[in-house]
Amino acid sequence: MTQPRDKNGRFSSNRKTVTHLILPDTQCKPGVPLDHLLWAGRLAADIQPDVIVNLGDHWDMASLSSYEKRGSRYFEGKRYNLDIEAGNRGMELFEEGLAGFQPSIKLLLRGNHEDRIVRAINDDPKLEGLIGYHNFNDTDLKWEAKDFLVPVEIDGITYAHYFQSPGNGRPYSGQIDTILKNVGFSFVAGHQQGLRTARRELCNGQVHTGIIAGSFYQHNEEYRGPQATAEWRGVLVLEDVRDGNYNMQQISLDKLKRDYS
Repeated sequence: MTQPRDKNGRFSSNRKTVTHLILPDTQCKPGVPLDHLLWAGRLAADIQPDVIVNLGDHWDMASLSSYEKRGSRYFEGKRYNLDIEAGNRGMELFEEGLAGFQPSIKLLLRGNHEDRIVRAINDDPKLEGLIGYHNFNDTDLKWEAKDFLVPVEIDGITYAHYFQSPGNGRPYSGQIDTILKNVGFSFVAGHQQGLRTARRELCNGQVHTGIIAGSFYQHNEEYRGPQATAEWRGVLVLEDVRDGNYNMQQISLDKLKRDYS
């Protein structure tokens, strides 16, 4: 599918009234429920957005974690093929929910979890060709996939899994109002659990907006412990998107389940 771009090569949906549907980090893995992706697909078929963006970390890739010691209890039962199958199944469920609907732009950003594959190949070049993004079914399902941290601008909003400081390469952190000021343009990022938003009105009449949304899954992440399970989870609908500004609708996981399961 050829995606429309403006004269500067940026994505553009080429419509006066534009809607974006945003899927925060889904972190599909073996043994966790995935039917929320079916519900999200049904929502998309219902509202028919011009743009759908998956913010990344769709494939959790726990089998390639570099944070755990090899041979530890963490890796018991974890297999690369099972990780791939779980993410691919999540993609298939979303497509099933779409029921044939296709937006003008269907963008998937690879997150740091998908990038675990790249790091594994760099650490052991013998794996090249055996594992890789070619195992994913995203491009077969007509997603335009972008590599980890490559920013993509659509209708004045720049999407990336997260944003880094050009000075030191570290991810921006802290209060989202400060992140928005440092980034300097309207953006949407994933990576961090929950939902944070910011708006910055400039004296020249421009408006910069910022969203960090990193939770769209039903399971609890074990590493976060029992006291970190109440973050907001769901999808976002941005309506009347123009020059980085919009009206935002939050659709929680619970509401999505009630309306579309």
